[in-house]
Amino acid sequence: MIPDLTAYNVIDLTLTYDEGIAGYAAKEARKLETDGWNAKTLSIYAHAGTHMDAPLHFGMEGTIDAFTPVQLMGPAWIAQLEPIEPAALIRPEDLGEIRERAVAGDSLLLRTGWSRFVSDPDLFRNRLPRVSPELAQWCVDTGIRMLGVEPPSVADVNNQDEVTRIHRLLFAGKVIIVEGLTNLAAIVQPKVLLIALPLKISGGDGAPARVIALESKIPVSG
Repeated sequence: MIPDLTAYNVIDLTLTYDEGIAGYAAKEARKLETDGWNAKTLSIYAHAGTHMDAPLHFGMEGTIDAFTPVQLMGPAWIAQLEPIEPAALIRPEDLGEIRERAVAGDSLLLRTGWSRFVSDPDLFRNRLPRVSPELAQWCVDTGIRMLGVEPPSVADVNNQDEVTRIHRLLFAGKVIIVEGLTNLAAIVQPKVLLIALPLKISGGDGAPARVIALESKIPVSG
């Protein structure tokens, strides 16, 4: 049976790729007036904007094309963490009741409001709130399917030890990492159906992704 999408608010959690996104560029390849159609050649860093990481990103086994559609959708909790300080460490206790209610197969979205700083590269990238080792381990122990964050990384990209440790810990526990989300403030329910689909790039260490949330229009307790 096809689900009735009119029963849901469909919320786009994806950043728009434009010249303000680091690692993205577009160059005119064809013009309607001279070639019969318009087309651009795109240059996109695999981890630019809203994207998904694969274990290969940190030298582990697993590529972006190996994820199956079934792995990339499912129920997701929204952790309300706003306001949050720059460079804050997010711990399991910050999740509130989600810490006790989440079960294996659930995903987790961390609402920090950080996407509003996407036009401030220094703050957005260099002072991002980070997933603590304790939270990463909680995700693994709980069986979290996907962990989604608004900053461009789950960990401090300027600290090689930290960024490697957190990514590897999550990857080893089969947690799929989605970074660079936006518009989480549009979600009012505690739980949504999350769909995160990366470009299917052979042997890819990561890829841009279109991420949406289906939020029931009927209030739910989770």
